[in-house]
Amino acid sequence: MSSPLFEIRDLHARPSDVEDTEENGARQEILRGVDLAVAAGELHALMGPNGSGKSTLANVLLGHPGYEVTQGTIKFKGEDVVGLGPDARAQRGMFLGFQYPEEIPGVKVLNFMQTAMSRRRGIDLSLLEIRLALMEKMAALDMDQSFMDRHLNEGFSGGERKRNEILQMALLEPDLAILDETDSGLDVDSLRIVGTGVQGIRDTRPEMAALLITHYRRILEHLEPDRVHVLVDGRIVESGGPALAARIDAEGFDALRAAHLAGELA
Repeated sequence: MSSPLFEIRDLHARPSDVEDTEENGARQEILRGVDLAVAAGELHALMGPNGSGKSTLANVLLGHPGYEVTQGTIKFKGEDVVGLGPDARAQRGMFLGFQYPEEIPGVKVLNFMQTAMSRRRGIDLSLLEIRLALMEKMAALDMDQSFMDRHLNEGFSGGERKRNEILQMALLEPDLAILDETDSGLDVDSLRIVGTGVQGIRDTRPEMAALLITHYRRILEHLEPDRVHVLVDGRIVESGGPALAARIDAEGFDALRAAHLAGELA
């Protein structure tokens, strides 16, 4: 049996500014032993209540300096990437779609993508090559082509920012896409566009793996996951198929949280 494309084992992490004592380290851990494996071509959904550690996990996976891994491994293509920075992970084929994409005044989308795509491919790409690639992908995402000459996310609506994240994913062609609450703040039409955009990328690149982090089931109406996981208090407490997402939608997270706490106290 081949190894998973992406595998997390016993992952513990805390904010990097925590005082380095055994007592404080244990108390301040946000991730407390996460185990997860995603094979090439699979889409996994990670769900959980507010404060469960979902966004922390996304940031830790891409090497955010605000967090420190205190235990465990993050293996991508068989390599433990814990010691690598965000740029090195991205060059290896990991991508993070942010929950709150940042504005970068003064930097056009076109120029940003020229730098990002050149680094990803290891060659210098011309602005004309990038412009043509952007035009093709923007049409698929129902984005006005004038966006490529606007400053990155400056003045963009929530839906435009999220579509811009999916645009970046389409152009960078990652082997693993981690989407941190891509559905957050989207109206019905934007959600459909983003969902179909992600699915379109998966259709053209069926070997790409994806980890979709979300509060809600609604985006899963456009993207059917192979597996669904529930994160509570920094640990995955239950995994299953798409029916698990439907159950959470109907019952909420309280029952799973209560069962998890009862298990810890037993």
